[in-house]
Amino acid sequence: MQAKYLRIALLSLVVLFFFQMAGTLVESIYILDLLNTSLDEKALGVLFFFSPAVLLFWRGRLPRWLAPLSVLVLSVARGITPYLATGGRLLSSGIAIAMALWLLIILLRQTAGKLAMEGSAALALATALSVLWRTVGRGLEYSLTTAGGWAGWLLAALLVVCYWLLRKAEEPAEISLDLGSGFGLMLLLTLLLFSFSAPSAMARWVDGDYVLIVSLVSLLSLAYIAAVFLRPAWIHALVVKRTSLGMANGLFVLALQAAFLLHRVNFPPAPDAPAVVVSPPSFAQQVPLLIAILLLPIVFTTAAFFLQTPAQKNVRPSSFSAGILLGALAMVLLIFMIIFTNVWGYVEPVSPFFRNKFWLPFLLMTGAAMLLVFFRKSTAGEKPAAAKTAISAVLPATLAACFLLTTGLAWWTTRTNPAPPGRTSLTVMTYNIQQANDGEAERSYLRQLAHIRQIDPDIVALQESDSTRISLNNNDYVRYYASQLGYYSYFGPATTTGTYGTAILSRFPLENVRTIFSYSDQDEVGTAVAEIVVEGKRFTIFNVHPDGSDMAMMAFADALLEHARGLERVIALGDYNLRHTEEAYQRIAVVYHNVPGSEGHIDHIFLSHDLQMINPVYIPAPASATDHPLLYATVRWD
Repeated sequence: MQAKYLRIALLSLVVLFFFQMAGTLVESIYILDLLNTSLDEKALGVLFFFSPAVLLFWRGRLPRWLAPLSVLVLSVARGITPYLATGGRLLSSGIAIAMALWLLIILLRQTAGKLAMEGSAALALATALSVLWRTVGRGLEYSLTTAGGWAGWLLAALLVVCYWLLRKAEEPAEISLDLGSGFGLMLLLTLLLFSFSAPSAMARWVDGDYVLIVSLVSLLSLAYIAAVFLRPAWIHALVVKRTSLGMANGLFVLALQAAFLLHRVNFPPAPDAPAVVVSPPSFAQQVPLLIAILLLPIVFTTAAFFLQTPAQKNVRPSSFSAGILLGALAMVLLIFMIIFTNVWGYVEPVSPFFRNKFWLPFLLMTGAAMLLVFFRKSTAGEKPAAAKTAISAVLPATLAACFLLTTGLAWWTTRTNPAPPGRTSLTVMTYNIQQANDGEAERSYLRQLAHIRQIDPDIVALQESDSTRISLNNNDYVRYYASQLGYYSYFGPATTTGTYGTAILSRFPLENVRTIFSYSDQDEVGTAVAEIVVEGKRFTIFNVHPDGSDMAMMAFADALLEHARGLERVIALGDYNLRHTEEAYQRIAVVYHNVPGSEGHIDHIFLSHDLQMINPVYIPAPASATDHPLLYATVRWD
């Protein structure tokens, strides 16, 4: 029994490190290419995903020194990653990915037939741990931050200890897994990497309840682990019934696609088409995503199905490595697909096809896994028995404690502070945070948070804040800032829409939140709108970030004026990408007044004429900790 726990712990740490380092590698490449919005030689960093190709040179047993070497290098690379600059993180995370994939192949070939249940439990444990660390980090992966770097070293030490103890507990024995096993496993790892390992990303898909989604993913992951130990027959019964498992996968595919398609926006097709207003979804619109989350145990059960010993005889030892390699290729292609849904206007001629098709990569990965289930034959043996030893009694308590800690932290980090009474003015601030990076492509979220705290604004409009996607390691900086400040927040346009994010943070409760989509021909233009009530007076906040051709900019200006018409106390601020000489700017300036001395800038605060602006301040880059100036001012009313 001790060896069984060690195998699951060891494999779960390898999978967890793969999640962390894969996200970090993609993020590093994206950040370094973000400044020129094009692909260059840095994109070759994805070649680290193809490290299993090296193992194809060994046709028989892998050398015994490869596993301890991989453990050592993985531990060091993982430990140092949080402390490096972006270029260094690209290299260290790439090396860690190579070692993690090698270890994944080695460990899954050295489980002497005990693979299916234990391997799937390890995936569930890695998912639960990833959810926990991201909850601790208030939307960021805590162990990948400099403050949480100690946790990364602790995990690396646990990896070494588990490997050393397992080597002493039993002699590894090679088994054969085929190409389908490796390919299917990598499809599931891709799905978990994109979604369940970072529930905040799923919440941003549908503007869903963060605490509920985090709690469900944690609960179901940990419940699956409990079932592996206490009720393995339940999982075995589904694994041996290929048709039933395939149908369950089909239901999961449908639920996930319904979650995307119900929230898909039909953008204005022409400059003169009316803008599209999207309000927060009803509970019924969120039901498909909740169903997909409730079906999470099916994903882990499918992993158990793929990790069975194949039915055919004389499988070559290198077949599993080839399957992992093929799955890594699919993962890289799927990553690029998701990125293209966001930058569809920049990487022609490929990217325009992926506009408004965020659902497509998920359909491909989950649909392929479902078809693979139908085409593979189950080789599960006799029904496994539940654990009877004394140590198994500790398991439910440990899993319950992990769940309660995760849920409690999720609730704790969403609390807000009460708004101060007796206000006669507001400090408003617009901040293009460039995905929490500065002009040198280095992380700057701590410096940006320090700016916000020092200025102490009542309203913060963030642009380029949609980092909760795989291209930026699913880091939710809007949630992080709001949690650290105790502010209310509205994320604005969902990450599935392909905008660059216009989020609103506020000391005061946000009411009547919505997003206005105007015509676009390069980036989706989503304007976040919210209302606040201060001392009985209602204010409407527009956070803007338009881009594109002159036609698109004029369509944005018309949409802004149309939806603000007749409203009192309007504050329209953001990265306008417009200077005072441009026609779209001048059309807005006829109706609203701007910061004095804003000529030459593209970040503006426009106010309706029943509001006055005093003490406007521009903090230029690089002092602003981003590539844009930070602009704030005091707004007063009669």
